[in-house]
Amino acid sequence: MQTRKLGTSGLEVSAIGLGCMGLSFGYGPAADRTDAVKLIRTAFERGVTFFDTAEAYGPFANEELLGEALAPIRDQVVIATKFGFPGGEAQKGLDSRPENIRAVTDAALKRLKTDRIDLLYQHRVDPNVPMEDVAGAVRELIAAGKVRHFGLSEAGADSIRRAHAVQPVAALQSEYSLWWREPEAEILPLLEELGIGFVPFSPLGKGFLTGAIDASTQFASDDFRNIVPRFTPDARAANQALVERIGQIAARKQATPAQIALAWLLAQKPWIVPIPGTTKLHRLDENLGAAAVALSAGDLAEIAAALAAIPVEGARYPASLQARVGR
Repeated sequence: MQTRKLGTSGLEVSAIGLGCMGLSFGYGPAADRTDAVKLIRTAFERGVTFFDTAEAYGPFANEELLGEALAPIRDQVVIATKFGFPGGEAQKGLDSRPENIRAVTDAALKRLKTDRIDLLYQHRVDPNVPMEDVAGAVRELIAAGKVRHFGLSEAGADSIRRAHAVQPVAALQSEYSLWWREPEAEILPLLEELGIGFVPFSPLGKGFLTGAIDASTQFASDDFRNIVPRFTPDARAANQALVERIGQIAARKQATPAQIALAWLLAQKPWIVPIPGTTKLHRLDENLGAAAVALSAGDLAEIAAALAAIPVEGARYPASLQARVGR
């Protein structure tokens, strides 16, 4: 597995990380704990050194899982987690008050069985707390040795600039994929200007870009995708055309649609590190295989033409969640 540096921060990680949320939260029933620990450790054996979690994934269950799985190899990996919700419960609103940031960090250190968090993200921008106060609180945690690097998630350009002026931001984590390209307009140029790395979550379109989901797919009752407009049966039927086109390119490259989607992200900038998630070992191997897929200029032009010709149907979030992003 190749490595990449997240901007100019000096934080070096595997070119593809592991998003761990789905092992505990968001996509139906949690994975069996023994199986989840095995998957995380197998990812490390395959070369993954970058693992992403948050207090809100459970709440707390995902951090505890990661702490158990990574304890034997803690000094060989980079752990990212997040703060920003009251008690880790996103439905209760936002809370990035400095006192909460400090409390969440201390609690996360215990759950993660570590003495430092490598990358601490603000999960969502809190309009009730000045960004300078948020960045200042994390700066103090870095000075205390509890945190190594500061990150933001789904933040807008103004918030990124304001935070970076107080405490350099190592990475922004936001959604970015073949079917959500909004960051290209304003965010990617800003990150390049400031020397900030980019960590795309949902790089496989919450599973849709793998080709394993169609209009007839039934999700578990507690699967987040049930409330996502882009995953209504009609939207899935319309969006199938893009997956089919990616599949044609993948077949020619002797790769899978998922590998093409991830290889496309890796080809955009050398400081982009996607974090696909999975509960299945064979999918883990498939995803990590994307690092070996080289897309030529011709391949990228063909993908660009397909994206231009096939508009994606449906919003990526319901209105209530969309209101929390891009601030």
